[in-house]
Amino acid sequence: MRRSLSMPLLPILIALALALLAPLRAQPLAAGAPTGVRAAAQDELRALLESGALADLRWPNFTDVRDDAGRFYAAGGYSLAWMSGGRPTPQALAMVALFKQAALKGLNPEDYDASRWDARTARLGRPEGTDGAHFDLALTVCAMRYIAALRIGRVNPRHFRFGPVGPKHDDLPHLLRNSILNAPDVGAALAMVEPRYAGYRRAEAALATYMKLAQEGDAPPIPIPAKPVRPGDSYPALARLVGRLRQLGDLSPAGAAAAPAAAYDGEVVAAVRHFQRRHGLDVDGLLGPHTAAELDKPLSLRVRQLQYTLERYRWIPRSFPQPPIVVNIPEFRLRTMRRQPAYFLSMKVVVGKAYGHHTPVFADYMRYLIFRPYWNVPLSIQRAELVAKIRSDPDYLAEHDYEVIDGDGQVITDGPVDGDILSALRSGTLRIRQKPGPENSLGLVKFIFPNNYNVYLHGTPATELFEHARRDFSHGCIRVEHPAALAAWVLRDRPEWSEARIRAAMNGAQTLQVNLTKPIPVLILYSTAVVEPGGEVHFFDDIYGYDDDLERALATGYPYPG
Repeated sequence: MRRSLSMPLLPILIALALALLAPLRAQPLAAGAPTGVRAAAQDELRALLESGALADLRWPNFTDVRDDAGRFYAAGGYSLAWMSGGRPTPQALAMVALFKQAALKGLNPEDYDASRWDARTARLGRPEGTDGAHFDLALTVCAMRYIAALRIGRVNPRHFRFGPVGPKHDDLPHLLRNSILNAPDVGAALAMVEPRYAGYRRAEAALATYMKLAQEGDAPPIPIPAKPVRPGDSYPALARLVGRLRQLGDLSPAGAAAAPAAAYDGEVVAAVRHFQRRHGLDVDGLLGPHTAAELDKPLSLRVRQLQYTLERYRWIPRSFPQPPIVVNIPEFRLRTMRRQPAYFLSMKVVVGKAYGHHTPVFADYMRYLIFRPYWNVPLSIQRAELVAKIRSDPDYLAEHDYEVIDGDGQVITDGPVDGDILSALRSGTLRIRQKPGPENSLGLVKFIFPNNYNVYLHGTPATELFEHARRDFSHGCIRVEHPAALAAWVLRDRPEWSEARIRAAMNGAQTLQVNLTKPIPVLILYSTAVVEPGGEVHFFDDIYGYDDDLERALATGYPYPG
């Protein structure tokens, strides 16, 4: 009987227990939780997260990290994360210190409320109110923005023609809660999220140097000469020139100490050459208007160039390996990574024209090269340029080794063109390609890393273009100065491809594709500041205006374009 009476009661007791527990499950803010805070502070935290705005912040709209912040607090039962006993934790104070030093990372400290933290901390002593919730949320928002800025940059690179890119960011709530909140060394923990490239670290060090120079102020500007000052000429503003060269490090502090008062010669000319080489100018030693204008550019501009270099390094997908081959567009140079088993290679390149034919910025993998390639003329060039030339000169095809092909690649003609063929070329029904050979626009070898832009590296018959300091002459592809040397470097793990065989293939009679044993990562980047391994800093013109575009985007503040 006792058993029979107890059995019907069991479902009732379970139901009653579940009913009592339900409110606790629905309210993770239970005041009795060991790390909980007052209900008023918890309610304020929830309300702020719901609104996505915190008036205390320099940039109050935090919808860019609202979802991440919500997950972060939900994982901790909506307890305040950065406070203990009503005061900031050591980790909170360490984050605030990093916010105040954000300029050393190429970031704007006020984006992370650098000047507001002392007042916030002082308010925490008040016995009542929601200051704790505001302090905690402000720190979480700034920390997430700061970490994301270091990890992937502030602005989505797709807005600046960089693609493809990796995931937007790592799991910020997990990273913050598991790697930062209790980290014995917050700075060391955050260093792990930054790019791993040696060039990034060098740019960071150079930024600190140029920030210090900029704080000291620019040396007096030198007057722009009406005509180039040649070695041996008299130059009344020599003292100013010497001062500027010393400030920039192109002339030693003791350099030109014994030089005649107005003679442009000796160490000063050598220093100008050094400056010209660092700034992508013609290294002729002449003090012309262009060189003088570059000398007079403010140090604050050089600081910005280094800041934007750091930003663009952060755009490189973290999953992308250290690229053995790098092309920097404003520098007009290709180089291979120094820290690898292969030998170092560096050469000039020609890139896309600044007006209408920009070389895209992206990362991909080289998979094969073609000796004695055909050039399949892009339809845009065919219509805009070649059709008019063929109309003016019926023998243009034969004179320049072009041929007309149909959709199946069958040759229609490589001689005179009649009206019907010209009409088909204009419509795109028929296409033009250039035969392999020394006059082919691609030269004798091209290097293919398949991409959506149809951009690749190749040789060129127009080698005279490499003599120019500014080399934006192409329709978007990249012409390399020494294609045979690059081919030998790319095929270095294939002993059968000796330098002699490469030369024979380039000058042979057949088109030949050679697949790589292993794909080679290639990075096409846009950086107007480059720091060499020895620490020497080089600056280049913003030929595509991308630095100006980035400056305008960053001036808007958070949330930056996503």
